[in-house]
Amino acid sequence: MSDHERRSHMTHTRFAFVKAQWHADIVDRALEGFTEIIPEAQVDVIDVPGAFELPLMARDLARSGRYAAIACAAFVVDGGIYRHDFVAQAVVDGLMQVGLETGVPVLSVSLTPHHYQETEHHTAIYRAHFVQKGREAAQAALGILKTREALRSAAA
Repeated sequence: MSDHERRSHMTHTRFAFVKAQWHADIVDRALEGFTEIIPEAQVDVIDVPGAFELPLMARDLARSGRYAAIACAAFVVDGGIYRHDFVAQAVVDGLMQVGLETGVPVLSVSLTPHHYQETEHHTAIYRAHFVQKGREAAQAALGILKTREALRSAAA
C-alpha cells in the first residue's frame, strides 16, 4: 500500500472517544490531546456519567463495527466514601475485557491519583497531564492499527 493509499485509508478510519463527566474540566483535556494527533473529524465523542459506565459503552461501540479503536477517559479520585482503587480496577479490567472479546482496541486514559485535592494547583497539573495522556492514547491507537495492518499484509 502506497503512502497516499495509507493516508486515504486513514481518512476514513473512525475512532470513538468516551469520556466520563466526573471532573469533566480535567477529563475533557484528554480529548484535546487525542485530537492533536487524530483529526477531530475522525473522532466520535460520547459522554457517560462516570468511569464505571465506560466499559459498557465501549462494548456497545466496539460491537457496532464502526470504530478502529476506542479511547476511554476518566479521573477516579478518592471521594472519601468508597474505595476508588476498586472502581479504577473494575473499569480497567472491564475495558481490557471489551478489547479481548471484540477484537477492537480499547485504550484507557484513566488516572487514579493517590492524593488529589480540588485546588487550583492540582487541577492545573492533572489538566496538563490529561492532554499528554490523550496524545499517548492517540499514538497507541495508530500504532496498534499499523501493526495489525502489517500482520494482515504479511499473512496475505
